[in-house]
Amino acid sequence: MSDRLSLPKGRIRVLLLEGISDSAVELLAAAGYENVTRVAKALDGPALAEALHGVHLLGIRSRTQLTGAALGAADRLIAVGCFCIGTNQVDLETAARLAIPVFNAPFSNTRSVAELVMGEVVMLLRGIPDRSRSAHQGGWDKSAEGSFEVRGRTLGIVGYGNIGSQLSVLAEAFGMRVIYFDHTTKLPHGNARPCASLGDLLAEADIVTLHVPETSDTVGMIGPAQVARMRTGSILINNARGSLVDLEAVAQALRDRHLLGFAADVFPEEPARNGEPFRSPVQGLHNVILTPHIGGSTQEAQSRIGQEVARKLIDFSDTGATMGAVNFPQVQLPARATGARWIHVHRDTPGMLSRINEAFGRRGLNIAAQYYQTQAELGYVVVESVEARDQAESILAELRALPGTVRARLIYERE
Repeated sequence: MSDRLSLPKGRIRVLLLEGISDSAVELLAAAGYENVTRVAKALDGPALAEALHGVHLLGIRSRTQLTGAALGAADRLIAVGCFCIGTNQVDLETAARLAIPVFNAPFSNTRSVAELVMGEVVMLLRGIPDRSRSAHQGGWDKSAEGSFEVRGRTLGIVGYGNIGSQLSVLAEAFGMRVIYFDHTTKLPHGNARPCASLGDLLAEADIVTLHVPETSDTVGMIGPAQVARMRTGSILINNARGSLVDLEAVAQALRDRHLLGFAADVFPEEPARNGEPFRSPVQGLHNVILTPHIGGSTQEAQSRIGQEVARKLIDFSDTGATMGAVNFPQVQLPARATGARWIHVHRDTPGMLSRINEAFGRRGLNIAAQYYQTQAELGYVVVESVEARDQAESILAELRALPGTVRARLIYERE
């Protein structure tokens, strides 16, 4: 069986920034994508614009800011892979308008973050940050005062999604009671119990941990009023998004001993790269653990993320499948042994599907399969025909010329 691709894989340029895992490179190479450039750091400004020139597939993590201007400089870009959970570093609307699907790895570092939270729960309840600092300085504090077991404590999880629900299981294994609050109804794991409101959870929990995305509803969700509502001697943990918590309010509550401890892995303002100075209102306060956005930074998580996002990029490039795209119509596609497959991205206007079908009907070609999905103002059609023979390129040219077309591509022609 011969394969004719619209663009041979050896000519598809892949750029991976920010030290993306070897697992991604290995998977890309196994699929035939060996034209891969790797950069260990994030890029910005003119350096990023220059690096994106001629690149078809881009992989980034959280530091590279893929703005509208950067996307405008990417003259060949067909897909972006965010090798992390979040995608707020990408201008998703501009990417969609340019017919560039953006993929991420929403599940791969779930375990790593959940384990970090449980470690912080133990350390903060035992007052380990201060005792460790004292020991480093020559002190020797063996007092049990202010030191507590995890068992029997109530863990309040705000956001009962992939991380929150797995954390729930780990916490119960430690002997904790688990309550949670989520804006949608979620089936509890084990003996976890939902709360009717965030306020109810704050008033009942000994430890509150946040696991929600950054949205207009969640920004600033833990402010002075919410901190005041927490139980005296309770603990707050934020390993989700830096914008969720008012750190000045937390700092005051720690100084007043209203809060027993605090841990954060994310901050409203973070250094753009290693080595830059970091400042926070909670630095130097008692029983505080601060980590530099490393919740998912384990070897196991990074390997899983590399494989998950690389697989999505490969599937889109090879077959046109867009499952898992955060800004694009999602279409799941089977592999086909023969025929040709085209993709067509367009403004969702009346009659577009009829005009696409007409390009085949006028040539007397049957459409073997067709997949169509829309999102917002964007339409995505995948068309297959086993009778195209030598007409694949002429059909592609006609599809590209249709009014409202954003992008059309011949995925493959197989005999």
